[in-house]
Amino acid sequence: MSARLPWALLAVLVLAQICYPLTGGATRAGLTVATVVLGWLLSVGHALLTRGARAAAALVAVATGGGFAVEALGVATGFPFGSYDYSGELGPKLAGVPLIIPLAWTWMAWPAWLTAVRLTQALKGGPSSTGGVKKGPLLTRIALAAVGLAAWDLFLDPQMVAEGYWTWLDATPALPGLPGIPVSNYLGWLGFAVLLAAALRPLAGASVDRVDGRDAPMFALYLWTYASSVLAHAVFLRLPASALWGAAGMAVAAVPLAVALWRGRPDRATAPDPAPRVDAPA
Repeated sequence: MSARLPWALLAVLVLAQICYPLTGGATRAGLTVATVVLGWLLSVGHALLTRGARAAAALVAVATGGGFAVEALGVATGFPFGSYDYSGELGPKLAGVPLIIPLAWTWMAWPAWLTAVRLTQALKGGPSSTGGVKKGPLLTRIALAAVGLAAWDLFLDPQMVAEGYWTWLDATPALPGLPGIPVSNYLGWLGFAVLLAAALRPLAGASVDRVDGRDAPMFALYLWTYASSVLAHAVFLRLPASALWGAAGMAVAAVPLAVALWRGRPDRATAPDPAPRVDAPA
């Protein structure tokens, strides 16, 4: 049953996200909150079921606790993202921050980390003596995890600003095609994502150094987030610029992940080599 729970939560999450562009107003805001809560439960629950209490507690401390701290700092001082205010549509606030916002950091931090682990394993390549895959370099892993998380905001911020969930007080300079959001926001995301990824490994322990078949729901979540966000922004939400920026940004992690998973399919990994052709004697 425990192995099926992440898949069940992922299915409900996907259903909620499919419904999002079909709704509006308070219903859409409610779906946003529900989606973030589901995403948090999915990532923390998966960490607990597959890596144990230490890893799950580390994820909550670093991503949820750290996410709240950096958002509260941002609202109060404008650092590191820029000056912004949250509306009241995302539920109750603490220190000016809606309580679901730190949950969103956690939701995507875990699949971004596991994606980075999978990719650095692929970079090293080859099975180890214990039957697993060799560990990848930590710095590369931290960089990939940070980019994989921060690039998600190229979708998230334009979508949430368009809905009026938060407003930037000074939105210059902005990326081409994405008015209303300063470049400092994306740099702030990247900076905090680096700190988050760097802190997760020592707190979580060696259990987060490897990935295996239990992590398939998290890889599916990351790839679904990428593909569905491109489609939603380009077609349903009418945000073509963020569709392009997000597609390019998240592709840094999502495309290599898809390739690595394709190459590592069981039918490819275990299929025997074709027998050599033997010509019949003349």
